[in-house]
Amino acid sequence: MQTLKSFFILLIYLVSNAVFAQYTEVINSNRPGVSESAFSVGTGVVQFELGGFTVKEEHTPLQYDVSGFGVDFAVRYGVLWEQLEFQLDGVYQNDTQTFNAGQIPIENPRSNFRNFTLGAKYLIYDPYKNAEDEKPNLYSYRANRKFKWKSLIPAVSVFVGANYDASNNPYTAPDVEGFSPKVMIATQNNFNGGWVFVMNLIKDRIGSDFSEFQYVFTLTHSFTPQWVVFGEAQGINSDFYADNIFRFGGAYLWSKDFQLDANIAFNTKDTPSVFNIAFGASYRLDFHQDKNISN
Repeated sequence: MQTLKSFFILLIYLVSNAVFAQYTEVINSNRPGVSESAFSVGTGVVQFELGGFTVKEEHTPLQYDVSGFGVDFAVRYGVLWEQLEFQLDGVYQNDTQTFNAGQIPIENPRSNFRNFTLGAKYLIYDPYKNAEDEKPNLYSYRANRKFKWKSLIPAVSVFVGANYDASNNPYTAPDVEGFSPKVMIATQNNFNGGWVFVMNLIKDRIGSDFSEFQYVFTLTHSFTPQWVVFGEAQGINSDFYADNIFRFGGAYLWSKDFQLDANIAFNTKDTPSVFNIAFGASYRLDFHQDKNISN
């Protein structure tokens, strides 16, 4: 009985707080980087994010190189509460690994999903829920531009999901197969002047011998309502693969429901070296309706 009571208290708390989450009038895309925003797309929104990228790697000590292409995608759906969204995302890669140690190069064609994940994200803390109380000061330009200490408090969300990895996958460790859990904490700071900082801490393929930890730090800046540039650092650490990847690029808001983007990615080592060029787009079907709240 006590457990049932606790469940209903939690349910009431979640529903009562749902009215504070922020649905945006323009598309809220996780592209062009790989980090995850703390905010959901909003109830009644179905969002598609799709991109293509080149693959270019060179492993100097082992004398092989990799060239090919890949496709990454995400489907995001906001339902039940404004803070909640369900996600299906993945990365598919098709390349050729060429070994150059011998007199005759040996080619090894490869293709599979680097990852394929289904999960849900929930916004657990939103410092901007009372943003309407902080309206612009119409008489002071300096007051609107000055730094606010409150902006150091980030929005926080949690993600829980599951990966699916096929057997004999050339992009995963030998013992990684089938379903494995994935969890993430995503934070987001919105600063004055169009600056946004997103941080992701990710634990992936939990339970396998090659469980992976990742961090992603993304800083974006909007010059105009249409143009955004970004820089990103991604760290990957496991016994199977470790790397630090940097990305730079930008996005253009074509309309309130459609965004285009491009970026380059590279690392600073030769085991292997990485250089990718990516282009993508995001589009949403917006069926969002504001809830009527009676006093």
